[in-house]
Amino acid sequence: MKECCEVQVDVPERQRRLLWVVLCINGAMFLVELIAGITASSTALLADSVDMLGDAIVYGVSLYVVARGAIWQARVARLKGLIMAAFGVGVLAQVVTKLLHGLHPNADTMGVVGSLALAANTVCLVMLWRRRRDDVNMRSAWMCSLNDVAGNAGVIVAGAAVALTASGWPDILVGLMIAGMFCASATHIIRAAAARPA
Repeated sequence: MKECCEVQVDVPERQRRLLWVVLCINGAMFLVELIAGITASSTALLADSVDMLGDAIVYGVSLYVVARGAIWQARVARLKGLIMAAFGVGVLAQVVTKLLHGLHPNADTMGVVGSLALAANTVCLVMLWRRRRDDVNMRSAWMCSLNDVAGNAGVIVAGAAVALTASGWPDILVGLMIAGMFCASATHIIRAAAARPA
């Protein structure tokens, strides 16, 4: 009985430490990808940077509710879902702006920064793997990192396709796919939160 209680007490502290690490990684990568996305005129990098910012916010909010119980976790999970949906809409708006101005992305920057982001998010995903079944809070944090890994891979592929085709369309298409992932994950998280007490 005592060992069971000690594990229960220890889990939120482990979650808290883990969330601090992934928060710092995502905050740093947000700045790197934002600067690179603006410099390279890349929709995919900008979308990925916004995703990193969203994740940093999500992890920060997750830290707040680690030990606050199911009701707070459900409320914050809903908020995370709404944030992700908002970022999906933001990426769509950026795509429209890019089409109107005819900006062409820099494939080399997309490849290098996309690879760096992929490495960072793979580390986060591996660290969150063991805690993903703890509760809705940690599951939504893990899903954010899973989306990031997929998005980073998409940025790398888009960079290669931009280099091969000399067209900005692969960048735009990957940006739209990342936006679609935001929206799909947002729907999943909001539904999972709705199944919890409010």
